Amino acid sequence: MADAHTTREAWLLAATQLLRPMLDEVGAPEVDYTKIRVTMGFPSVRAMSMTAPRIGECWPKSSSADEATEIMISPRLAAPVQVLDTLLHELCHAVLPPGAGHKAPFVKLARALGMEGKPTATFAGPALKTKLEGLAGQLGALPHGAITGGSGSKKQSTRMLKCLCKECGYTVRLSAKWLEVGPPICPTDELTMVEG
Repeated sequence: MADAHTTREAWLLAATQLLRPMLDEVGAPEVDYTKIRVTMGFPSVRAMSMTAPRIGECWPKSSSADEATEIMISPRLAAPVQVLDTLLHELCHAVLPPGAGHKAPFVKLARALGMEGKPTATFAGPALKTKLEGLAGQLGALPHGAITGGSGSKKQSTRMLKCLCKECGYTVRLSAKWLEVGPPICPTDELTMVEG
């Protein structure tokens, strides 16, 4: 089945179906899995943070116009086992009642599945990791390359300096290059403005 999926979403939907029996085995509440959408996209906050990135989110059906539960996995992830691990964490949210957050019902379900760590940042324990590695093999290659944040955008190279009129407070920002040509003149007081 290697390379069977041509899109990330197809891979994630197949992964959801493979993870579902694990949730059923530990007594997770029954939900309509056809009303759960899974995609790779930027979560709402801290998506590209290097210090504390948010790698997944589950939005309850009350947030969706057609009442589907929406799960987003960060496109920064590319390792199939890590994607499955994150997806399983978010599926725990999807099957629990809205508002459960990372409280006791979530912790109980996550631990029963073999997740370890803080409830807000779970990771697969050894036995779960072995299961996820097997599932990753069944799914084949994840058609995705990690987005690393190298946007190609140019760094700001010009720092704008603030010049102001000491008489009226009129303020102008300009580059050091133009300040070297000469300081601006206040249009009100016709005085030379000073950097500051």
